[in-house]
Amino acid sequence: MKYTLNINGKSHTVDVAPDTPLLWVLRDTIGLVGTKFGCGIGQCSACTIHLNGEPTRACMTRVSSVRNSKVVTIEGLAEESGRLHPVQQAWVDLDVAQCGYCQAGQIMTAAALLRDNPKPSDADIDGAMADNLCRCGTYLRIREGIKRAAGMTAGKEATQ
Repeated sequence: MKYTLNINGKSHTVDVAPDTPLLWVLRDTIGLVGTKFGCGIGQCSACTIHLNGEPTRACMTRVSSVRNSKVVTIEGLAEESGRLHPVQQAWVDLDVAQCGYCQAGQIMTAAALLRDNPKPSDADIDGAMADNLCRCGTYLRIREGIKRAAGMTAGKEATQ
């Protein structure tokens, strides 16, 4: 079946089965491979994208359910000019990632957190990021990256 999807501000027409997970449409059909497959059951959050602004697990979202939705992937988080989103810039500045596999999902969740709560406490960060698993254990660097993006790290300014 054909679906026209709004992904990263661009229209994409795909011909896939209605129950195809959005993750596979993004990766295999459209070629946006930044969104990762982790567990396939929505537990690890490696596949997090924004669906109408809300962090959503692409592995559990059927393509048929996103017809009139706005999808943003890690590839679409930066500005069109190429300027990184403040969370992406903080990740680079602080070398947050170790293996990097889960980081697209971490960044997408953190960006949504900061949109809704520009100055989160440690508890706010831990609560928002609780479902994002990192096998390398970079949780402290992730928290510091979120603080940097929020402009909360002492003596350092966030990229605005």
